[in-house]
Amino acid sequence: MDRIVVSSTREYSLLNTHKVLRNTYFLLSMTLGFSALTATLSTVFQLPAPGLILTLVGFYGLMFLTYRLADRPAGILAAFALTGFMGYTLGPILSALISANAGDIIMLALGGTALVFFCCSAYVLTTRKDMSFLSGMLMAGFVVLLVAVIANLFLNLPGLQMAISAMFILFSTGAILWETSNIIHGGETNYIRATVSLYVSIYNLFVSLLSLLGMSRSE
Repeated sequence: MDRIVVSSTREYSLLNTHKVLRNTYFLLSMTLGFSALTATLSTVFQLPAPGLILTLVGFYGLMFLTYRLADRPAGILAAFALTGFMGYTLGPILSALISANAGDIIMLALGGTALVFFCCSAYVLTTRKDMSFLSGMLMAGFVVLLVAVIANLFLNLPGLQMAISAMFILFSTGAILWETSNIIHGGETNYIRATVSLYVSIYNLFVSLLSLLGMSRSE
């Protein structure tokens, strides 16, 4: 009798995990598509850059709203609002690259982002390896990145900016591994939160690759 209960519990947990994973990837694909649409519109109409303060307020405000509503249907709308806003912030960056005849950098960054995401996801889903050990390193990496970004606001050193971009690439890659593992091992049971976490990692990865490739081209 106990074995039947344990077996049923495991089957339910496995089905629930697959459901969260399926819903996460579906919502992620939809939000990425919506983000690409707003980025395209922002680029085509050459909308102005929102500025650092507005970007931070918009990002963290919508992030807080999404997490607050994650257990309700309204959380999906908040997730689209967040990803749409982040897509809009990409517009001025893409416009500048296109104006500088550096459209190939956009394609390289896009291809590199897709390759990293799919490789990381495939590795974790195939091996089902527990990546929880990365949490401590990610926290330490976040602190280092925060200090480096603040320092570069005052120093404005090209070499430091390149190092920050490289660190963001590593950090985002680790975050994708950790979040995917967290989903399949039952650590994250809310697909809206999981979607936003993966989206932010993909966004940071793409922007960092754009920055790194752009600086490499300018040299």
